[in-house]
Formats: sequence, structure tokens, C-alpha cells
Amino acid sequence: MVKPSADTIPVALHRWTGVVPSESGFTSYLDPFGGAATTWAYRRWTSEEREIGFPATELVPSWTAAAPPGSWLRVELRARTVTGGLTKWYDMGRWAEGGGDIHRTSLPGQGDEDGDVAVDTYVARRPVSAYQVRVTLHGPGAEVRSVGVMTSALPTRGHVTASPRGEAAGVALDVPPRSQRTHAGHHPEWGGGGEAWCSPASTTMVLQYWGRGPAPEELLFVDPSDPCPAVDHAARDMYDHSYQGTGNWPFGVAYAGRYGLSGFVTRLRSLAEAERFIRAGIPLITSQSFKEHELPGSGYSTRGHLMVVTGFTAGGDVIANDPAGASDDTVKRVYPRAAFENVWLRSTSSGGIVHVMHPHDIPLPSSEGNW
Repeated sequence: MVKPSADTIPVALHRWTGVVPSESGFTSYLDPFGGAATTWAYRRWTSEEREIGFPATELVPSWTAAAPPGSWLRVELRARTVTGGLTKWYDMGRWAEGGGDIHRTSLPGQGDEDGDVAVDTYVARRPVSAYQVRVTLHGPGAEVRSVGVMTSALPTRGHVTASPRGEAAGVALDVPPRSQRTHAGHHPEWGGGGEAWCSPASTTMVLQYWGRGPAPEELLFVDPSDPCPAVDHAARDMYDHSYQGTGNWPFGVAYAGRYGLSGFVTRLRSLAEAERFIRAGIPLITSQSFKEHELPGSGYSTRGHLMVVTGFTAGGDVIANDPAGASDDTVKRVYPRAAFENVWLRSTSSGGIVHVMHPHDIPLPSSEGNW
């Protein structure tokens, strides 16, 4: 990790691969969404205590794993506060590929004097200096491929100044466009239906860019007239039953990991950093919120929306596949650089959240410690 300088927003990502559980036993689980208590054989891996390098206020885990029928996994975090005390273990998600064994879910109501969990993010009430992550694998088919934790301490920023044009000016990746709105009315039981499926649509675009995704036999539950059955599949298998939506950040990465992609959630500090990924051939899923007038060309307002950054114009503006387009033909947009960077990076938005998903043999660009 590169320690941030005084004028750099503190963000760091650490990733573990080759995770080997060292603890095993049996445990009882009562699904909060129904059913009797069940007993599971489990295996558990717990990381060493990881120093952050600055007082952090938010932690976001992400993972890629196998959790086929008959298995599931739980991801937890605990932290050491800057005063030296250890927090309790916080539940950061219960993940399964399907829905036959448990209901995939985040867990609300964990708050205490140290912090709380907001769906997919640990929000510290007392800044933390270090943390541990542990993964408990239930059932014989569960396996962890990678675990990452992004730590950050975002300043309050009502407006972000645009970064200068970077190294990807004029580079556009050929990411297939997928509209969420063509799925309007589909499966309202998964987050309200297709009108709300920006995350499944964005994840599907990235998977299809890399030539990955569910096999035809996995899509047989979808109406044959569906414009892109893979989006419905992603919505079903990314759905968070507590959040009641499909936008849980690490769940999106875990879904892509089912199809052989490496991935993680982190924060970028500028569009100049995003350009490094585009130059390397890696599209990015970004999270932002805005009013219509704040992002010219959008045609809508949103309290939270995902889209795929696919390139940059010669002048440095953002080329994005925005699933809010009414049809696949209207998904590709060009957004002004300054406006896009502001509504993505400011503290009232996501603070620069991105999902990075790529094949193992595609190298990442150089980093200052946030990937």
C-alpha cells in the first residue's frame, strides 16, 4: 500500500488470494426470511490484523467465491479503533449463488457505539486504524477465490473540480449496451422489477464484454421474448433480501466472480485514475447520484445509479453505457467530464465507488494503493 500524501484523499485496498480455511466445526443457522433452523458444517478463514495507515471511517469488503447449491458463505469484519479497542464482528453479507439454501442478504440493525453497517459498508463512529476480515464457508461446495477490503476517509466535499484530461483520451471500449428499461415490469419481486435494475444491467454489460455470463440452460426461467435474459438472471442472483434491491456492491462483484472474473469494489480519486483502466482495456462500473440538471444529457434524476464507463472522447469527456436509456440503442452516452466527475466523486454521492471486474490474465494498471 502507498501511504497517501497530505493532499490525497485517503483510500486503500488490500486483497487476499489463496484463502485457506484453518477452522472447522458445525453451526446452526436460522434464516431471517423463514424456515426452520438448519445445521451446517463450516470451515472458516480469518485474516491477520491489517494496518490501514490512516484513520479510516468506511470499509467495504468484496469477494469472489463459489457457493453453489448446498453451500453459502458469510463475510464479517471487525476493526481496531484509533484508541486501541477492538470492535465486535460485523456481518457484511450472507452470499449464495442461488436461493435454494438461504436467502442472500445483508444484515441491518448491527449498530453500536463503534459503528454500523449500511447494507454493504461499515461506517465507523470511531475512526479505525486496522481491521480483520473473516469468511465462514458453509457446506462442502463453498470456496473463496479472493477477498478484498477497501478502506477510506472521505472529506466532506459538496463540489469536486474536474481533473485534467488523461491518458485514455480518444479510447472507447466496445462494451455491449444493455438497457434496464427494456425489462420494465419483469419480476417485480426482485427489487421492484427491471426499472430498478441498473446494477444487473451494468454487470451484464461487463460480463458480456469479457465474453462471460450464464449458459443458456441457466436462462430457461426467463420469458423467451425477453430482450436480454442475462439481465433477469443477474437480478435474481444479485438480489439482497434485506436491502430489497439488486444494488448491493459486493454482491455484484461476487456474481461476476461466478463466471471466472476477478473483481473488487474500491474508490477512485479522479477520472484520471479511471482513464488508466480504460487504457488497459478494463471498463468500470461507477455509482453516482444527481439531479437531472447536474448531469447534462442524462434526462433523469437519481438517488443512486450504476453505469459503465467505457471510454473518453478526444476532449476528455466520459463515454458511458448508461442502462437508464430507454432502449439498447440509447444506452451509449457522452457526459461532460466536469459534471460527471462531480456527481460521482462528491461526498453526497458515492465518493468515487467503482466495481472492477476483469479476467485474471488481464493486468491492472499502476496504482497508488487504492487497487
